[in-house]
Amino acid sequence: MIAGQGYLVAVPEVYHEYTQLGEVFAYDKEGTDRGNLLKFTKDVASYDSDARTVIDFLNAHPQCSGNLGTVGICLGGHLAFRAAMNPEISAGVCFYATDIHQGSLGKGKSDNTLARMNEIQAEMMMVWGRQDPHISREGRRLIYDAMTDANIRFTWHEFNGEHAFLRDEGHRYDPELAHQIYSFMFSVLQRTLK
Repeated sequence: MIAGQGYLVAVPEVYHEYTQLGEVFAYDKEGTDRGNLLKFTKDVASYDSDARTVIDFLNAHPQCSGNLGTVGICLGGHLAFRAAMNPEISAGVCFYATDIHQGSLGKGKSDNTLARMNEIQAEMMMVWGRQDPHISREGRRLIYDAMTDANIRFTWHEFNGEHAFLRDEGHRYDPELAHQIYSFMFSVLQRTLK
């Protein structure tokens, strides 16, 4: 969808160290359990190294304008948030980013995302579902306050929706809400990257 709007897009494989090239986890209990197991198996430094590799790849690409953004959903929302700590990133869009409020990303369930927020120079867009059991109201408030205290430029959107309400399969999907949110995202990307 993003590439279809004229953006150069790279989509890294999050668990490339543990999976076959191109392997996709099913959106079911088995796939979710496997993803969650690997989420806490991989070192946070490896997630950050992957982001650095993608940034360097895009910057070296002949079609790259030099304006970079990061977009992620769920675990990817947290990884997009961390990627925005790199000074080359101009915009970050994070959809229901898990684990930020708990500091539980990676091996040992101990990340430093909250402590490193002041490194973000990008404009951020944060999207949350109020009925998401993975990010409580108190957790969202903790992130909001930390971003405010770090003087990050951001927009904050909370909607009546469960976790994965943007995923176009399953009972949680809300196509009208997805359309609205994607228009917000493209507004941020257009303003910061084009």
